[in-house]
Amino acid sequence: MPTGTAIRDVSQQLFDAAERVLLQGGPNALTSRAVTTEAGCAKGVLHRHFDDFDAFLAALVLDRIGRIRAQGHALHAAAGTNTVADNLTTALMDLFGSVAVAIVGLVTARDELRARLHQAGSSGVPVLTEATAMIASYLTAERAQGRIPADSDVDMLALTLIGTGHLLFAGRQGVAPEADEVRKVVTSVVAGAAR
Repeated sequence: MPTGTAIRDVSQQLFDAAERVLLQGGPNALTSRAVTTEAGCAKGVLHRHFDDFDAFLAALVLDRIGRIRAQGHALHAAAGTNTVADNLTTALMDLFGSVAVAIVGLVTARDELRARLHQAGSSGVPVLTEATAMIASYLTAERAQGRIPADSDVDMLALTLIGTGHLLFAGRQGVAPEADEVRKVVTSVVAGAAR
């Protein structure tokens, strides 16, 4: 990109480029040079907007956490519609079919990134913690509507669904499981709870 040409929504352009690099090459391929090259801009653009590369990565992860929270609002609003298994299957497909699995790998691989995320208020394993809260909130709403038993441990169900979902999607080299495979897992986990 020529010097002096304005870039619209620089952060979003860089975040999208970082996701593509992360999905194509994994955490080790994610460098400031790779991101700016993928974004089609000069390396200095990233450093003009972020203090350093770890600050950029923290902003990327926090942005993606914000997306999970927005997805959580939509899932919570879906309580009482379709079936519990269908809603959870869709939620897991949307969550893990995105860049979430790769971001978990990135957070795991970079100590400084984890430290910055914890300073920003993220706890546990960023992305997975927020995803677990999203599922627990949804299950709480379903329990309030009587679609799962009142004594259901929604926190444990959420942990099980996110942990199992992560394992189901991880390590597949970009080939996501089919919806039927995810639904089978969801059905197994919530079989005792769903009505």
